[in-house]
Amino acid sequence: MRYLLLLLLLLPAACDTSGDVPNDEPVAVSVIGPRPRLVDPSRRGYTPPDAVLLGAVAQGLVRLDAAGQIEPGLAIRWDVSDDGLYYTFRINSDAALDAAAVARRLRAAIAPASDNPLASELTAIAEIVAVTDEVVEIRLAAPRPDLLLLLAQPALALFDKGAPGGTGPFRVLRRTRDGDRLTLVRPADAPASPDDDPADVPAEPNDPATDILLRGERAAKAVARFKAGGAGVVLGGRFTDIAIARADGRAATTLHIDPTTGLFGFAIVSNQGILSAPENRLALAVALDRDRIVRLFADGWTSRTGIVPAGGDDLPDPVVPDWSAAPLTQRIAFATDTIARWRAQNPSVQPVPLRIAIPAGPGGRMLYALAAQDWRRIGIDTIAVATDAPADLRLVDRVAPSGSAAWYLHRFTCDRSPLCSERADAALAAARIARDPVTRTARLADADRSLADIAVFIAIASPLRWALVAPNLNGYRDNPRAIHALDALRSPD
Repeated sequence: MRYLLLLLLLLPAACDTSGDVPNDEPVAVSVIGPRPRLVDPSRRGYTPPDAVLLGAVAQGLVRLDAAGQIEPGLAIRWDVSDDGLYYTFRINSDAALDAAAVARRLRAAIAPASDNPLASELTAIAEIVAVTDEVVEIRLAAPRPDLLLLLAQPALALFDKGAPGGTGPFRVLRRTRDGDRLTLVRPADAPASPDDDPADVPAEPNDPATDILLRGERAAKAVARFKAGGAGVVLGGRFTDIAIARADGRAATTLHIDPTTGLFGFAIVSNQGILSAPENRLALAVALDRDRIVRLFADGWTSRTGIVPAGGDDLPDPVVPDWSAAPLTQRIAFATDTIARWRAQNPSVQPVPLRIAIPAGPGGRMLYALAAQDWRRIGIDTIAVATDAPADLRLVDRVAPSGSAAWYLHRFTCDRSPLCSERADAALAAARIARDPVTRTARLADADRSLADIAVFIAIASPLRWALVAPNLNGYRDNPRAIHALDALRSPD
């Protein structure tokens, strides 16, 4: 029955009124998730709609353009020392924040008590100093070529509620009475109300074509609004809801899939019972038919078998498992034999279904069904559980903020993962302080190999991120960070 419903979702819609956004009207943007709030990521968690709002009304020292490349933010220019240890930023004299305020907010973001999701990636920062009112210097204990990419993330956008209009290209003009929709306006002199729940304020004359109407909503509602012409863009799509997006009869021209990098697969979070043996954890990885999974979800989605993708900035040649080139039938035979042999040697261990924590939604159910089928044929039974429930395997679906291998490997250190390697932790600690890039790459390679040896992660692919975009919004670009600047949706041409 569930597959019949999925097929119905994939059929072209009978009617479709979506099309170009009129050039003289605001762009309506729906982000999949709850209604957007203006939050400080260093103090509380934030959702995809929150991140889109934050990236619109605030910015960091640098920001990402439509293609995901670094461009000036609060800083109009910057310099990096030859040894890579000093980053000097000159702040725009018209910026809402001066150097002291910028330094103070960045220090708060990386403080031990910070909840900022990037705090653990910025441990190489030794000092952040306001040199003058317009110059900030970030001093590192060891080089970090990915620092600018990290500083450009919405999590490090610098917002000052006391600054008129915030620091980004937009400011919040009004929220509808039910809280469903925010109106974001340009230019910089438009009135602002930067509180979590902005009240209506008088509006100065403004060009509606430069405005954004932003809302957060469920995937089905967002896609239906897009199809009806009530939204020009849908952002925040994942594997859980891509079947809904593909139900759009014009998906071939409006569906965009970002070329993301990151982690998408099952982290093994228990070392009890059958999972106590690394060869059994390896058998689970070997038996998974990744090509079938990615083929059924989206055209062009490619599978992966290792923790770290190839071609990264500091580990261009990560571990590629030896078994990854073997035919699937041979892999299944190997995995079946491995599980059967372990059970024969451990008759006192009662077989129990492995608990697989996976998101709700059609995509989650489909992924679980495919994985469960693959594992059942090697003698492993499973049961799906909620993402916040106790589990043996837990789906990880995270886009990497940069191309550094360290970000991937740090997900599995002993302070984060129940299954880990002290040898890998030691290698990562050595890589963190290495000033020589050759030494850093060698230590990261050690950590990668140590984690592969104990099979802590079952990689499937890179994270799947999709958007629906009206054809005439020609400023939109697919990019590897899946972060889309709202002020770049319309090309100035």
